Amino acid sequence: MDQDIFIGGGGADYAEAQWLKLGYANRHGLIAGATGTGKTVTLQIMAESFSARGVPVVLADVKGDLSGLAAAGSATAGTHAPFTERAEKIGLPDYSYNAFPVIFWDLFGQQGHPVRTTLSEMGPLMLSRLLELSEAQEGILNIAFRVADEQGLALLDLKDLQSLLVWLGENRADLSLRYGNISTQSIGAIQRRLLVLETEGGANFFGEPALELSDMMRTDTDGRGVISILAADKLMAAPRLYATFLLWLLSELFEDLPEVGDPDKPRLVFFFDEAHLLFDDAPKALVDKVEQVARLIRSKGVGVYFCTQNPADVPEDILGQLGNRVQHALRAFTARDRKALKQAAETYRDNPRFSIEEAIREVGTGEAVTSFLERKGIPGMAERTLVRPPSSQLGPLDPTLRRAAINTSPVAGKYDTTLDRESAYEILAKRAADAAKAAETAEAEEDAQPVAQREYASARRYTGTRVSRSTSKRVSQDTFGSAIMDATIKELKGTTGRRIVRGILGSFFKAR
Repeated sequence: MDQDIFIGGGGADYAEAQWLKLGYANRHGLIAGATGTGKTVTLQIMAESFSARGVPVVLADVKGDLSGLAAAGSATAGTHAPFTERAEKIGLPDYSYNAFPVIFWDLFGQQGHPVRTTLSEMGPLMLSRLLELSEAQEGILNIAFRVADEQGLALLDLKDLQSLLVWLGENRADLSLRYGNISTQSIGAIQRRLLVLETEGGANFFGEPALELSDMMRTDTDGRGVISILAADKLMAAPRLYATFLLWLLSELFEDLPEVGDPDKPRLVFFFDEAHLLFDDAPKALVDKVEQVARLIRSKGVGVYFCTQNPADVPEDILGQLGNRVQHALRAFTARDRKALKQAAETYRDNPRFSIEEAIREVGTGEAVTSFLERKGIPGMAERTLVRPPSSQLGPLDPTLRRAAINTSPVAGKYDTTLDRESAYEILAKRAADAAKAAETAEAEEDAQPVAQREYASARRYTGTRVSRSTSKRVSQDTFGSAIMDATIKELKGTTGRRIVRGILGSFFKAR
C-alpha cells in the first residue's frame, strides 16, 4: 500500500479507503464531472501523489490554478482550514503541507519556458488537422512533405512551408505529372490557413530548439518526479493548436519510448484537461490514431488521464481503455443531461449498496464515485468517496514566485533563444538568387557581344552582310502591303465581305 496512491475514503456512506494501484496506473484513467465539482483538485492530488513516488507528470493548466503545486499549502489559509478535518475523517493521519518540483512551460513563452517542435516532426496528418484542411488540400500538403524529403529541404518553421508551397505552385506543371494535380486554389487556401495560424501565435510553436522529451521526464535530487505544467489559459483561445500539441506530444512519446511491458510504476503520467477539444469535429483518421496511441502506449509505461465534463465527450472505443475512474457530480436538468448521466453510470461496475446513477447526481463538491483497477486488472466496484485534500497550495501561484521558479528551473536558458539554421526557406531563396544571378550574367554577356552576333543569336539576322537602306525601305513597304492584303482577305472572309461578293456577283449575272 505504501506505493499505491490514496485517493480518499470517508466511512459510513462512503468507502473506507480508495487506492489507485501504482502498478496499474499506466492503464489510463478518466476524471469527469460538471464545472465546479472538484475535478481540478482531484487532478492536483493525483499529480502530487505520482510526483512523491518518483513518477514525472505532464499536465495542462487551463485556469492557472494548478501552478500552486510549486508552493506548500498552509493550515492558516482560509481555503486550507477544513483540510485537516477531512484528512482525519478519511483516515489520512500523516497529512502535511508540501511543495513539489515544477517546470513551467508555455507555447507562447510568456508564463514558462517556450515549447517548440518542427514541422517535420509534427507531420502532415496532424498539421492538416490543425489547419482544418479539406481532403484535396491535405493531399497537396502530403506532396509538399514528400518533395521536401526527396530534395533535402528541412521543414522547421512556418516560413519554410510557406516558401515550399510557393515553389510547388511555380513548378506545378512538372510535379502534377508525378504526384497528381496541384491546383493554385488549394495552395492559396493552405497559405491563408497558415497566415491565420501565424496570427494566433502558432508561429512560436514551430522552430528550434525543439523540445526534448527527456526534459519532461525528470526527477529531482530527492527522487520525486518533476511536474511539467503547460500554461493553457491563453492557449484555449486556439483550441486546435492546444489539442494538436497534446496529441503530438503523446505520439512522440509513443514513437520514442521503448517497450517496458507492465512496470511497477509508470514512467510518465499525462493529464489531458478539457479532453473534448481533442475529439470535437475530429476526422475519423485522427480519432483512430488517438485510440491506437491510448491502446499501445500503456506498454511504453505511460499513463494517460482524460479530464472532461462528461464521459460522453470521449469516444466509446477510447473510453473502454480507461480503467481508473473518478466521476464527480453530473447535473441532470434536461432530458439530454439525464441520458448522459445514465450512460455514465452504466460504465461502472455495479455496487449493490447504492444506485450509481443517483450517487453521481447527488455527490457534492470534493466527493466522487470512484472505481480503480484491482488485481489482474479487474475493475473495482464503484464506491462513493470523499477525495483527500491537496498538500500543495490551492489556487494560482504568485507571479513573482512563478518567475523565480522559471529562472531557476533545470532547463533555464535552454529553450529561450530561437535558432534559425539553414532550412527550406534559405535553400529555396538561395536557388532563386542563383538563378537570377545566372540570368543577369547571361544578359550582361549578351550585351557585351558585337551587334551582329547578338542579332544572329536572337534569330534577327541570317547573313553577315549589312542591310542597305533601300532594302530596308523595300522590306518595310512589302511588310505594309502584306498587312493591307491580310486585312482585306480577312474582311472578305467575314459576313460583311460575303455580302459584298454576293452583291457584285449578282449584279454581274443580272447584267448578262
